[in-house]
Amino acid sequence: MARVTLEGVRKVYDNGFVAVHGVDLVVEDGEFVVLVGPSGSGKSTTLRIIAGLESLTGGELAIGGRVVNDVPPNERDIAMVFQSYALYPHMSVYENMAFALHLQKLPRAEIEARVRQAAQILGITAVLERRPRQLSGGQRQRVAIGRAIVRQPRVFLFDEPLSNLDAKLRVQMRREIARIRRELKATVVYVTHDQVEAMTLGDRIVVMNEGRVEQIGTPLELYDHPQTLFVATFIGSPAMNLIDGTAEFGGTPRFVATGDQSFSVPLTTQQAERLAATATQRLVAGIRPEDLRVVDSTARGATIPAIVDASEPLGNEVLLYLRAAGQDVTARADPHTLPRPGDRLPLEIDPARVHYFDRASARSI
Repeated sequence: MARVTLEGVRKVYDNGFVAVHGVDLVVEDGEFVVLVGPSGSGKSTTLRIIAGLESLTGGELAIGGRVVNDVPPNERDIAMVFQSYALYPHMSVYENMAFALHLQKLPRAEIEARVRQAAQILGITAVLERRPRQLSGGQRQRVAIGRAIVRQPRVFLFDEPLSNLDAKLRVQMRREIARIRRELKATVVYVTHDQVEAMTLGDRIVVMNEGRVEQIGTPLELYDHPQTLFVATFIGSPAMNLIDGTAEFGGTPRFVATGDQSFSVPLTTQQAERLAATATQRLVAGIRPEDLRVVDSTARGATIPAIVDASEPLGNEVLLYLRAAGQDVTARADPHTLPRPGDRLPLEIDPARVHYFDRASARSI
């Protein structure tokens, strides 16, 4: 396998639109890196640049230590799995998987061995003689992956490969892709808009927004320590609650919600020192739904007075949608907690679990 390095990679189209703004990224040999972001974030364009399907406007791209800015796709030793299966309908599964190997004029015995090995890894040996129309969606995606595996490339590229599958198949294929990657010890760059795919598959995640990298880190680093408001709300489901306010240092340092003096959260010593060292006037407090705990009126900790708008019982938990400090918030609750709309509930907060962001820069403090 190979190391993939992007240094200041940019893509500007003829109409002046900047799709990718100077991406710096190193994908280590054997690493599984996921590019995640909403539509238009530049993640697929970045992947296509690595594949050679899009040209660079600026920067440098290297695969295995070799600069490939001007190297055509077929000479980069990569294999790409697309969102659409792109299988030849008139060919059998075997023929689809072997096609690229025939073009390379490999010996028939080697082609046979590679296809059979990939089919065994993917669990599709029994369907090698079928045509694509005779396969399920999951089987077609396995064939598309198998077509990439048989080429034995240095880098695998996946462009939203599971988006056409139903929810159950997506879960199954995520598990299959993770297993295949472990067996092949492959270098993988994977694009998705689905944060669940990103969190469950990636060794590291690159969060992109409007052509820029917002943050790079392990799944838990992004979840526990988001560096921007965008990452805070994009990673995690339900999304992090955001409440506008300011820091007050007279007496006990605390965060006070804008326009609602009844809601305040004490600041920890470390939080107070960091906030006091900045010139920030407007803050945003970020609170994960699981860090809001429904308590009774006698609770002595930091609480938010909230009114229930709606609830969603999910079996293992209940999601509560509430109004607090004049804003919408979401809380996770025990499945046996099922308040009615209009009920007033105090929500307890652990001050150490609150994230603070500068409203102006949208960056973590």
